[in-house]
Amino acid sequence: MIQKFSRRQFLNSSVQISAGLAAVLYAGNGWARPSRSPNERLNLAAVGVANKGKHNIDELKGQDWVAFCDVDENFLNSSAAEFSGVRKFRDFRKMFDEMSESIDAVVVSTADHTHAPVTSIALDLGKHVYCEKPLTHTVAEARAISQLAASKKVATQMGIQIHAGDNYRRVVELIQGGAIGKVNKVYTWCNKGWSDGRFQKGIHAQPQNLDWNLWLGPAMDRPYYPQIHPADWRRFWDFGSGTFGDMACHIMDLPYWALNLQHPSRIRCEGPDRHPDGAPKWCRAQYEFPMSDGTKVDFHWADGGENFDFVKQTNDADGKSLAEWGIGALFVGDKGMLAADYGRRHLLPTGQFEGFKAPEPTIEASVGHWNEWVNACKTGSPTSCNFDYAARLTETVLLGIVAYRSGSDIEWDAANLIAKNNERAQQFVSKEYRKGFEVVGLNTTV
Repeated sequence: MIQKFSRRQFLNSSVQISAGLAAVLYAGNGWARPSRSPNERLNLAAVGVANKGKHNIDELKGQDWVAFCDVDENFLNSSAAEFSGVRKFRDFRKMFDEMSESIDAVVVSTADHTHAPVTSIALDLGKHVYCEKPLTHTVAEARAISQLAASKKVATQMGIQIHAGDNYRRVVELIQGGAIGKVNKVYTWCNKGWSDGRFQKGIHAQPQNLDWNLWLGPAMDRPYYPQIHPADWRRFWDFGSGTFGDMACHIMDLPYWALNLQHPSRIRCEGPDRHPDGAPKWCRAQYEFPMSDGTKVDFHWADGGENFDFVKQTNDADGKSLAEWGIGALFVGDKGMLAADYGRRHLLPTGQFEGFKAPEPTIEASVGHWNEWVNACKTGSPTSCNFDYAARLTETVLLGIVAYRSGSDIEWDAANLIAKNNERAQQFVSKEYRKGFEVVGLNTTV
């Protein structure tokens, strides 16, 4: 059964969410109520325990894992074999029903479409949450999760671990210190591609290890289809958001942080012909961000290797086109440019910056992306990618996908979550949920 999120109820919910923005902004400092002594170990639960989920589990082995949940029994048994006494579940709802009192915090590493249903229940129960990127599958979910997290005053962190690296910190210092002057344009890109998700007709034998109904979760009911689990779900709109949703939170994070961006006012996105099933081979998006001084920043994204001419024609310090980097961000200021990826940064053109002395570091080194969250759970200390920041970044990323799928530019009313000029876009701002997999904080009743 699908429960529809009507336009009237969406607008009512948006008003309620907007009214709670003050509470959300209060959470922007990352403050959370402490749950225990910093010397005590947390009781953790993992929802999604393979691939990225396994990586997160390994990074948090210093805590106590008390519950694992995964719809794939093979993944569940394999990960649980390393931990004595951990309880195993296939259904996250059953896990929360039976173990709520025993769980301090939850790590969510599922496919994108189940991030918000799992995270919202955990937050509603007062649990600290670490959730993989993108934080949610829709713009409306991101706003609701941010508001819920703020109201519960718990420790939150979105899984964009590169944010904790020293290179990003040095880039932020250079930009905010004026090394290239006032930035008016940014290019970001990722050359890989998750595309061409297409549902094919036919009957396929379902693997015994996989609970397909639970894997679908909030998505519409459909027969088992083999080319989805465990990784290719990113190609399908029902479950993921292509390369845009997979990578943009990592790469757009750097300029988003460095320029202290908030919400875009206009978004456009181009790409090949749209298909209702899945993501395109490439797309290029442009955002317009109004700044507090009355100026604006033009912000660009490209994926699938279909990059912008300006990026292709700009060389790094080694004389190689930036388009060949694979991923990157290029800041364009009135006194020069800065190109960066996860581990390198180049001031350009190089001749202009001969003898340049970088400012002394002012942003403290991170204790580690996962440790930030653990410390916050225990002591109430801040996290750098709490759900206030993460939700705004996620909303921005997903709005590019909304613009592409709607086939037209968007004039965005961020306070009310409305595309003012594009009624077709509204259907992609929110979505429908199967009964039993709704998101806490979103009114989904017909």
